[in-house]
Amino acid sequence: MEAVPEYAPDALLVVVVLVGVWLLVTVVRYVRADRGTRVSMRQAVRVRWGWVRLARMAGLTVTDKTPGLLAQITAQKGSTPPPRVLTPRIKLKADRFGVIVRARTLPQVGLEEYQKSARFLADAWRCTRVSVLPDGPGRVVIRGVRSDPLTTPTEHRPTGRPLADVTRWELGVDEYAAQVCVSLANVPGVTVAGTPGAGKTSAVNKFVCDFAPSVAVQIATADGKVSQASEGDYADLVKRMFAFCGDDLDEANALFKRLVELRKRRSSTIRDVLGVKNMWHVGPSPQWPLAVLIIDEAHTFFREYKGSDAETKRLAALTAENARLVEDLVKKGRSVGILVILISQKTTGDAIPTFIRDVCPIGLSFAQKTVEAAVAALGDDIRNWPDASPVTLQDPAYVGVAVMAMQGRPGYTRIRTPYVSEADAARIAEATSHLTADPAFLLDALLDTAGRTAPDDTPVPLTK
Repeated sequence: MEAVPEYAPDALLVVVVLVGVWLLVTVVRYVRADRGTRVSMRQAVRVRWGWVRLARMAGLTVTDKTPGLLAQITAQKGSTPPPRVLTPRIKLKADRFGVIVRARTLPQVGLEEYQKSARFLADAWRCTRVSVLPDGPGRVVIRGVRSDPLTTPTEHRPTGRPLADVTRWELGVDEYAAQVCVSLANVPGVTVAGTPGAGKTSAVNKFVCDFAPSVAVQIATADGKVSQASEGDYADLVKRMFAFCGDDLDEANALFKRLVELRKRRSSTIRDVLGVKNMWHVGPSPQWPLAVLIIDEAHTFFREYKGSDAETKRLAALTAENARLVEDLVKKGRSVGILVILISQKTTGDAIPTFIRDVCPIGLSFAQKTVEAAVAALGDDIRNWPDASPVTLQDPAYVGVAVMAMQGRPGYTRIRTPYVSEADAARIAEATSHLTADPAFLLDALLDTAGRTAPDDTPVPLTK
């Protein structure tokens, strides 16, 4: 009788311990997960167990007629080893919306073959939709969502910590629950459109809450919905703004002039102070922060007044000058670190002049009632993508969902933007209010440090 090696019981014990630890970790993760993630974890088990059979039925396998080395050695003399059926290896991850499957490609089974099988995989995995994207050389990532992220309201709780990168704006998640971020580097303007209550201001509130902890960002706001800072959606955030005005056209005009003057001074000193012609080559800093101007209900400040009386003529001249001032900021402010965010129910030419709107490279649109409004917000190409049109977002389930064109992606992307509570907004504004500083004062200090002085005709910046 052959003796059993002495180390066999020890090896068996190690295997049992490792399996026990793995089961314990899995059980703990399952218990601590939310309800949706638990369902996805069970779904991931079914996907893994049924993958080999499913891959064969979906045409995602390859028959290799060349026998492997082991098959050649063990084959009987004169016989031919049977061909091998190769199945892509997969790795799975579950979240509250579904599963993420990372798979290898094979000869004749590449990205295109996976994409053709997406509908079949969705049915087999009981998913609402499945997407397939490249994941590096020889790899693909398959995203299967069981519940629709667009109709699942989400809430964002700001951490109060400075962003690692103030050039990244995290908007939310797309229809496959993937994070959607846009770069603000070298962006002069952003337009945000949508019907009342569709989620425009909430999305901008998240922007303010996320960027408020960074001393390299300073924010000013002109809100056409209110008369004073204590009213409206920005009442909790005004502590973190170096300037604020309501719907008074004279006050808005003064604010726009103030920022145009900042733009001129930055343009004339940037090479001497920063050593570059474009601020984005070195990035925003506490001394030279990204200056963000939010113009909510922008049509309030640009509308055309028609009439022959003196007051109407004065208001008409004022709104025309407002348009010229904001045009200056959008067309010339990019290289010196000035960003303008324009919010309006419609971004048609009568609401936001086209010479301003068409210079803004980033456009978001929440729900719209007409195709014309969608075209004004997103461009004429949205007509070719009716399924992604913001006209389809009028159902209450889509409040907080926006549409935008993303670089590197065909068509348009629908994004679920999260809700930020008023309590969290007030908490962040209070905690970061000490970081608020007028960029004009910061420029004065920077010039003094560099041994330069501002021109004699430079006006003293207005206080908030």
